[in-house]
Amino acid sequence: MGRWQRCLETGRCLAGRHQTKVRFLLAGALNTVIGLAVYPALYFLAAPLKFHYLTILAISQVVCVAFAFLTSKVLVFRTSENYLRESGKFVTFHMSYFLVNLAALPALVEFAGMNPVWAQTLFAVLVIVTSYFWHSRITFSSTKVSS
Repeated sequence: MGRWQRCLETGRCLAGRHQTKVRFLLAGALNTVIGLAVYPALYFLAAPLKFHYLTILAISQVVCVAFAFLTSKVLVFRTSENYLRESGKFVTFHMSYFLVNLAALPALVEFAGMNPVWAQTLFAVLVIVTSYFWHSRITFSSTKVSS
């Protein structure tokens, strides 16, 4: 077996053993693009309306959590039924972060002097890093249809 063929086979083997993680990374990339786009888009679109940046944060949170739940349930973990139970766990995770975000964003903006968009981007990284562990072990742990 040639070097490239072994590499290809190893890649397939790794991808096969880690399908859920690969799907999480792909869906996470999509959710990140959506999540990082929604807040700034709403921030700039709502500027003429003089919405406070925390009001915009709340609106963007609802949009992004709904989108992320659907991608996680349907594309990543591929679970069946249990929408209410899973959505409750999913929302609990994101609501917890939202409450922390409500304190962190003003601290970063008002005290650290950061732009709201950059401060929110920084905070989003924390959510991205920890969400796989919560959702794979708690939200979608017992209802997987297939890997």
